[in-house]
Order: sequence, then structure tokens, then C-alpha cells
Amino acid sequence: MTREFNDTFLKAARGERTDYVPAWYMRQAGRSQPEYRAIKEKYSLFEITHQPELCAYVTRLPVEQYDVDAAILYKDIMTPLPAIGVDVEIKTGIGPVISNPIRSMADVEKLGEIHPEEDVPYVFETIKLLTQEQLSVPLIGFAGAPFTLASYMIEGGPSKNYNKTKAFMYSEPKAWFALMDKLAEMTITYVKSQVNAGARAIQIFDSWVGALNVQDYRYFIKPVMNRIFSSLRELNVPLIMFGVGASHLALEWHDLPLDVVGLDWRLPISEAREMGITKTVQGNLDPSILLAPWDVIEERAKAILDQGMEHPGYIFNLGHGVFPQVNPDTLKKLTTFIHEYSASKLGK
Repeated sequence: MTREFNDTFLKAARGERTDYVPAWYMRQAGRSQPEYRAIKEKYSLFEITHQPELCAYVTRLPVEQYDVDAAILYKDIMTPLPAIGVDVEIKTGIGPVISNPIRSMADVEKLGEIHPEEDVPYVFETIKLLTQEQLSVPLIGFAGAPFTLASYMIEGGPSKNYNKTKAFMYSEPKAWFALMDKLAEMTITYVKSQVNAGARAIQIFDSWVGALNVQDYRYFIKPVMNRIFSSLRELNVPLIMFGVGASHLALEWHDLPLDVVGLDWRLPISEAREMGITKTVQGNLDPSILLAPWDVIEERAKAILDQGMEHPGYIFNLGHGVFPQVNPDTLKKLTTFIHEYSASKLGK
């Protein structure tokens, strides 16, 4: 590799001072990119992720196009589930659909274990291609958190209210905790294999855990998250937590043995700091703003950067993923602005 390795993202994740604020965007790979849409006309997500060369191309494309400071592996949080016996299909316009939903302790007991290198070898081939040959920025690996995975497994697909999931949690606590343990074991094993293959940071997506209140989170979820992050600490890579609509859980995350608290757009960074969050924060431009005129985008990004730069340990990101309607040129322009504006402030 001819270009020097850019470790700005890793430094910020560890809370170290940086020359500028690093940036990457959730769902930066795919969706809004015309090159990706052309690929999707031929291949499904499942087919793309099973072809390491193609998957690596999709993963590195935003790094080349937008000049972001990290890549995130292109795949889905559902990727490891078939290995443990979950019949999942990603349906266009719907999302993951599961034909054998969890309904009882017997269903939980049927779930198997993952052997990552045998069950999903293409994931690690993609990681090695990227980290050994193609990237000059860190690659972020990721996994879904147990609550979010369980919500799909119990509901049978996406849900607006998670009623079945909560009902199972409240009425079958023994089965619930057994399911959490199975999913924790799978997540730990799967993530460790990603890091061993070359991933330099890990983000855990608990996308839908904001559906729970703090009391239920502490009782039903926090112990398993503590177990996961405690086990992953030995990997010595930055660990990031993120969920949507979960501002009320930000302090609970901060309490876990992780490095970076990801914020969506609902909680300003200044308020998070006032609440007592001292770890690195990541976020948190509302992705809808990317559809606004440039002067609005710049004004909002500047306000977020000013808050983020008040303390070392800040990574710019969106408050959720890039929409398909976003113009790739907007993301390129935004990255340039983030780098130049923050460098002018941090260099003083």
C-alpha cells in the first residue's frame, strides 16, 4: 500500500488529541451511490456479501469517494444468524424476515453455536482483502446486539412497537436470559474473528433497544452487554455502542466497558457532556439534513463540531444511516468541510 495509514479515527476513539475531527457515516457504503445501485441490479445483499472482491469494493468505495477516516464492513447484522439455526431472508422493502421465530424456551434451546471461519468464511476473506491490500484507514467491524437480534427473532421481522419481544421478556424471563446468553456467545465469537482477520474497531448496533425504559434495560439487557464488552476488551481495539431513539440510555452505555458512546440526533453533544458522559462521543447530524441546502448542512455541522471539539475524543458521524436519496457529492463536501473547519479550530 503506497498511502500512509491514517489512524486519526483510532486516536479520537481512544480519547487522544487529533489534528482534525475524523468522520465516517453510518451506511456510507451503498444505498446512495450510483455504483452500488448498478451492482444491486445484478446482485442481492446476500450475494454481494458472499463475494469478497465485490464486498470489499462496496466497503472501500466511500473511503475513496468521500475521503472519510474509517471504513465499515459492508454486511448485515443478520449475517451470523443462519449459522445458529435462524431461517432469515432479507426481503427488499421489508428487511429481515424470519420463518422460525422464537416462541418458547424449547426454541431457544434449539439454537446452535457459530464457528465463524467455517460458517461465514467470506466475511473474513473480505476483511483480509481490505486490511491487507486496499485500505489506508481503519476498518470497523460490527455486530448486532442481543436485544435487537432477539427483536427480529421473536417478532419474525421488523416491528414498530416490539410488543411480542417485550411480552416474551416479561413473561418468559428464564427463556429471555437464555436467549441473551446464546446471542452474547455468538456475538463475542463472531466479533473476535473479525478483529483477528484485521478489523481495527468494533461497533455494536443495538438499533431498537430505545424501545425499553432505563429500569428494564438495567435488568434485562445491561448484564449481557457488560459481558460482551468485558470479553471484547481483551482485543484491545476501540469498542463503540450505538442505538436509535435511545438517548435515555446514553449514561447506561457510558457505564459499560466500552470506548465510544454513539449518539443519535435527539441528544445534543453538549447535553451528553453535561449529563456526565466523559468518554469519546460519536455523532450526530440528523441524516435528513443531508437533503437540505448546503448552507443549512454547513450551519448544523458547524454547531455539532463546535460542541464535539470542546473535549478531546470526538468522532463526527450521522445520528443514523445515510438515506438512499442523499447526493454522494454532498457527503464528499461535508467531509471536506469537517476536516478543514476542525483543523482550523484545533490547530490554534
